[in-house]
Amino acid sequence: MCWLYGLGSDDRSNFSGYDGDLDYDDGSLFGIVLATRTFSMNNENLHEEVCNLNNLILAWKKARKGKTKKGYTIQFESKLVKNIFKLNKELIIETYKPKPLKTFILRDPKTRKISKSAFRDRVVHHALINIIEPLFDKTFIFDSCANRIGKGNLFAIKRFDNFKRKVTNNLKSKAFCLKADIKHYFQEVNHDILIKSISRKITNQKVINLIKLILKNGQEKENIGMPLGNLTSQFFANVYLNELDYYIKHKLKVKYYIRYVDDFIILHQSKKQLEGWKEQINDFLKNQLKLELHKEKSKIILLAVGVDFVGFRNFYYHKLLRKRNLRKILFRIKQYKNNEISYDKLLKSCKGWNAYAKWADTFKLRNSTIKPVLPTNKVYTTKYIF
Repeated sequence: MCWLYGLGSDDRSNFSGYDGDLDYDDGSLFGIVLATRTFSMNNENLHEEVCNLNNLILAWKKARKGKTKKGYTIQFESKLVKNIFKLNKELIIETYKPKPLKTFILRDPKTRKISKSAFRDRVVHHALINIIEPLFDKTFIFDSCANRIGKGNLFAIKRFDNFKRKVTNNLKSKAFCLKADIKHYFQEVNHDILIKSISRKITNQKVINLIKLILKNGQEKENIGMPLGNLTSQFFANVYLNELDYYIKHKLKVKYYIRYVDDFIILHQSKKQLEGWKEQINDFLKNQLKLELHKEKSKIILLAVGVDFVGFRNFYYHKLLRKRNLRKILFRIKQYKNNEISYDKLLKSCKGWNAYAKWADTFKLRNSTIKPVLPTNKVYTTKYIF
């Protein structure tokens, strides 16, 4: 059974029929007829599913989302059919090699080194994650909140509010929070430990080889570290710390625990109990995962004084936006006033910031920050935003 894979009018290539000749250089072909296949999660054909043309097309569509006007997307799509089939062939015969990463420094406010993969490599990342993520996601604990479908920072905040009420008996008694951060997490992930964890679910050696290839690209130390910015790094971050999640939930029997990437919190009525858990967790990280807690950023805090978590400062009865999140929108406004960005770009930033900030007690702040800078003669008014 076959189906016609059609692209929208915005796309630079359409599929309706292609003879598989990789030397064909015309990027405006009309059509490829692809055989419909059902992705199975059998380890024996896992590599075949990653390489599958349908999967690569789905991966390309995900990789281009929100980036259709970028030069690298336009360049890839100018020879889309050739590039998709080339990736398909390279992955099948295992000659695929990722291109060198492009790095830049991001300050918001702390300085971080972000590594950006070439667009073709991002397509491969999506193709891999499309297939292997379902195998792992069902093994993750419920309160692992980052980079998972249906979860995220707002999900984490809701769980925090729920746990806060439970541990304090509906805010009638005091409680404490262990707010912990793993030191230099992405730079210190050990490849051997990660591959060992992955191999418990994936036995297909070709898929393992592809994962190793992606991990090695751009690494600064031998078998250590993952580039911050790759989709695969975000996924592998959850796989790696799933070991920690299981230790905390099943070995230590911690009830109120939430993790968001390398930040996690534990709520409890006893400060002494949290101090004991903190020491045990740090020992586990050092001995099992070759990591350690950040000494300055891992503290036990009285819940009443407020806990910084996923962009908010959380108190018993209210929450406030962290200052750095306010600085981000103020910077956007400054860019607009200096004619560095368009009104449409400002509006997009304002909508996104408002949707996030409204989860805190910020009504007056949002009105005083956004309202004065939005032109009243535009199609979108402040009423539309708020």
